[in-house]
Parts: sequence; C-alpha cells; structure tokens
Amino acid sequence: MLDLKTILIVSLATASLQAVAWLFVWLAWRHLYELTFLAAGFKAIAIGLLLLLLRGEPPAVWSIVLSNTVIKLGVVLLAEGLARFLGQPRYTWIGASLLICYSVIWSVAVAVDPSNIAIRVHTSTLFTLIIMSMMSLALLRDRTQPWLLRWMTAGVFAYYMAASILHSAIEYWLPADPQDITVLNDRNAWYLLQGILFLIALFACLLFMVNAKLSADLREKNDALSREILERRRLESRLNTSLETERALREEQTDFMRVVSHEFRTPLAVIRNAVDMIGLVGDRSREATKERLSGIGEALDRLFSLIDRFMANDRDNGFLPEPIEVASLVASVKLHFEMRRQSERLHFRTDDEAPAIFVDADMLATVIINLIDNALKYSPQDWPVHIEVLVEDGVVQFQVRDRGIGIPKAELHKIGRRFFRASNTKAGTGTGLGLYSSRKLLAYHGGSLELLPNEGGGTLAVVRLPLTSAAADLTGTEEIET
Repeated sequence: MLDLKTILIVSLATASLQAVAWLFVWLAWRHLYELTFLAAGFKAIAIGLLLLLLRGEPPAVWSIVLSNTVIKLGVVLLAEGLARFLGQPRYTWIGASLLICYSVIWSVAVAVDPSNIAIRVHTSTLFTLIIMSMMSLALLRDRTQPWLLRWMTAGVFAYYMAASILHSAIEYWLPADPQDITVLNDRNAWYLLQGILFLIALFACLLFMVNAKLSADLREKNDALSREILERRRLESRLNTSLETERALREEQTDFMRVVSHEFRTPLAVIRNAVDMIGLVGDRSREATKERLSGIGEALDRLFSLIDRFMANDRDNGFLPEPIEVASLVASVKLHFEMRRQSERLHFRTDDEAPAIFVDADMLATVIINLIDNALKYSPQDWPVHIEVLVEDGVVQFQVRDRGIGIPKAELHKIGRRFFRASNTKAGTGTGLGLYSSRKLLAYHGGSLELLPNEGGGTLAVVRLPLTSAAADLTGTEEIET
C-alpha cells in the first residue's frame, strides 16, 4: 500500500523544483515571457500540495476547497502558458469559468455532504478532461514544433486524462468507506503518483519545446543575417559601380576642359591677330573704331585670362593684384556689355566714396561679368538688372539683382559646383561653369559669393571683398570649398 503522505511530499518537491527551474529558464531567455506562466503554474501546484500536507484532521471545509482550487489554478496557468508559447488562441475565459465552477461545486459538496467524495472526484475529472483537451488541441494545431514532440506531449495529456477517468470509475464502482473519506487516505495515493509521473513527463516535453523554439529562432536569425550580408554585398557592388561611373565622368570632364582650352585658343589667336592688323592699318582718325577695337582687345584678353587661370587646370595660375579704382572697374564692365549691345538693360549705382581696392582687376571683372551675364540670361528681355557697389565695415560689396527665374531653394547649396545647373534652367543656356569659376577667382582675393532670393522674385548675387591688404598675401594655389 502506498503511503499518501510520502507521495504528497514527493509531489511537492517535484512541483517546487520545476517551478524554480522554469524561473531560471525564463531569466536566461527573457524574450520567452510565456515561461513565467509555466513557472507560476508549477508554483501554484506546489502551494496546493503544501496546503494538503498542512491541513488538520478533520480538515476544515475551506482548507479542502482552497488546497484543491489552488492546484487546479496551477493547471489553468499551465494551459495559458502553453497556448501563449505556441502562439495559439487562448481560452482564458474558459479556464477561469471552469475554476469558478469547480470551487463552487466543491464548496457546496463539502458543506452539504462531506461523506460523498465521489462528486468531488467526478468534478475534478471533468475539469481535467476539459483543460487538457484544450491543451492537446493547441498542440495539434501548432506547426512550430516537431510533429513527434507535439504528439508525445499530447500523449502525456492523454495518459493523465485516462488516469483521471480511472479514478472516477473506481470511486463510482467501488465507493470509499464513509468513515474515513473526509480525509484523503492511502486509497488515493496511486492517483497522486500518476500526477508526479505526469509532471515529470510534461516538464521534459516542455523543455524539448523550448529547445526547439530557441533553435528555430537561431536559424531564423542566421538566415536574416545571411540575407543582410547578401544585401550589403549587393549594395557594395552597386556603390563600386557608381564610384567607377563617377570616376569616369570626372575624367571625361577633365578631358573636356583640356579640349576646350586647346580648341578655344586657335580661333581666339586668329581674332587677336586680326585685331592687331586692323589697329595697324585701319583709319586712325576714327575714334569710334579705335574704341571698339580697344574693347575687342580687352574682351580677348579676358577670355585668354579665363582659359589660362581656370580652364587649363594643369598649368600654374598667376594672381596679380594691384590697386584699382572701383569706378575704373565698373567702367570696364560697362564697356564689355556695350560691346555686346546689352548695356541698356543694366543700371549701375556706385558709392562715390568707394576707395581703391587691391585686387586682380582681370579676375574681379570676370566675376562681375559672369554674374551680370547670368542675370541677363535668366531674366525676361525687357526686365532690367541692377548693379550696386557698397562699402560697409571694411568690406566692399558688389550686388547684382535681377527679377529672373530664381534658384530653387533645395538647390542653393549645390549652385557653384562645376557643371551643375539648376533644374529650372533651359537646355543650352549655360555649362555650369560661370559661378564655379567666379567663386574660385574670388578665393584668390579672400572674398566670397552669396546667392540669395531677391524680394519680388529673382536672385540677388552678393560679392564681398575685404578692403585690407590681407588679400595681397593670398596665393593663387588656394581653392574654394564646394
């Protein structure tokens, strides 16, 4: 004959150790929060068994109901934890309803007829069948665990349900002696032994499930890492291709600059020679002809300077600053546009007290001409362009204001890069070199170029040059940041 108290102690130790084990497993893998329900379930079972051991003889009604209800609460928590772990629908309301009905039936049965233990056994069996059927259904629906492990676990549930049915059958066909049934006796020890075996088997199955889930998660992470590595390699390949394309474009642009420098020299040299010949053999009494020839000569000098100092990057640039009157510089700019018959659209305004500035006149004139040329190019034909010279706080400003198409705000930081042209410009209206060359030439003077939206539309270009002699110390090797 099995000793009931010994079986209860072994059951208590088994459930307690399993509760502690599941707690440590959860602490090791915090993302598996479902394990806390399993730990709570085994803990509740252990507490219920402890209450069975501690109750007196004869036990009070509340102690009988409380100890058994706490054990059934543990079973409900196990069902909840298993459903959450497998990602299956949870029937928490069913478990809670069964637990309430179980407590009510047991309370009434113990209070009304404490000698009738059969009703309590049958109620416990019905509770076990419903809860474990739900757990088996969750296992059969699951596809994340190996099929053999799912069926083995379902077999463990089936085994305990069969033991519960047998327990009910024994109480139905062979009722216990009414004299000692108020307290559990050795007659029920075999059923509690089946409970120990069930807990051990369930614990092993659940451990295997956790191991399978962790292995699946690891494989999934490895697959994701492999996909990420492949994607990064693909992006790296695309980046290398883009870099090669950009390098090829840069080489093409460099070749273009050299070709332009070479091809422009031949016709310009012919024109220059023609101007010299006209100056030698022309009618010297015609002042207008001389003036025009002088303007042509100055324009050619400026174009040669632009080629020598900027477009031919493979040659040394010469920065030749000298004192020059602002009025003289403005007159040179005016003459340039008069020669092109565009001066009627230009409105100049110069500060009468503007001092002489120490600059390379050819470079600075090229900058201002580029800005005015852009203003004329991107403004309506009948709209004027205003050029103003100001002196403020030791800085001389050249402002070119137009009412043209303006510059998109999102592209302001890109304007001035070599070959870059704003998206709102028309094809064939420029090469994207004018502002780039202007900023590079200003860098020799320690100056700056700022492009701002003009009030009422258009663009305001502001050139700032220091009046100090520091500009004279700058060398032609300085580069402007783009």
